[in-house]
Amino acid sequence: MVEKIAYRISASVLLVAALAIVALLVMGLTRADAGSPAAPPPQTQVNGTAVVEPIMDDGAAPEPVLEATVDSETGPVLSDRFTVKRILQIDEPFVHGYYKWDDEGVPDGELVVTVDLKAESISVFRAGYEIGAAVITFGDSEKPTPTGVFPITQKSKDHVSNIYGSPMPYMMRLTNDGVAIHASDVKWGWGTRGCIGVPLEFARLLFEQAKLGDRVIVTNGKMLDLGDAIL
Repeated sequence: MVEKIAYRISASVLLVAALAIVALLVMGLTRADAGSPAAPPPQTQVNGTAVVEPIMDDGAAPEPVLEATVDSETGPVLSDRFTVKRILQIDEPFVHGYYKWDDEGVPDGELVVTVDLKAESISVFRAGYEIGAAVITFGDSEKPTPTGVFPITQKSKDHVSNIYGSPMPYMMRLTNDGVAIHASDVKWGWGTRGCIGVPLEFARLLFEQAKLGDRVIVTNGKMLDLGDAIL
C-alpha cells in the first residue's frame, strides 16, 4: 500500500511538472509574438517620394498620401511640387494697377496662389514656378481680409455681389461669407469688404487657369524666395 501511494504521489508530481512546463512554453510563445515588430505598411514611390498606404480594417487601401522626404542634415523636405523654383523678374515699378504674367515654357502642374497683405501683392505659382504677380487691394478696417489657407470653392465670370450689388468679374470664392478674388480697380488707398481685388486682365488669366479646390494662401508678411516651401 505504501509503495502504491508513493507511486501515485510521484506520478502526480510528474504530471504537475509536465503541465507547468507546457504552460511556460505557451507563455513564452505568446510573449514572443507580442514582442515581434509588426510588418510595415506597404510603400510605393510617387515622383521619388515615399508614399505610405495604410491598410484599413476592411482590407481596402485608401488613396496614397504624400509624405515629406527626409534629408539627413536639414530634416524633412517637401515634395518639389511645393517649392519655389522661379521668381518672376520684375523691372518695372511694382505699383497699384500693375501686374505681370509669364507662363511661357512653364510645365503643367498644381496651381497655388499666395497673397501677402503686408506687401499688398499676389503671386501665382504653377508647378513651383511663379507665373503671375500683381499689386492688390484688400479688406478695410471694417471687414479685413482673413489669413489662412482657402480652397477655391466657386468660380463665376460675371458675378454680382448679392450683398453689396457691385460687379465682381472673374470671381473666385474663398469663404462662405463673401471673401473672394476678383477683378477690381486697384488704386492706392482703396480697400474692399474683405475681398482681394486684382487688375482685370490678371483676374482673367488667373480665372482661366484656376480650378475648384486650388489653394489660396493668405499671409501678412510672409515673403518667399527660391527654394522656399510654398505650403
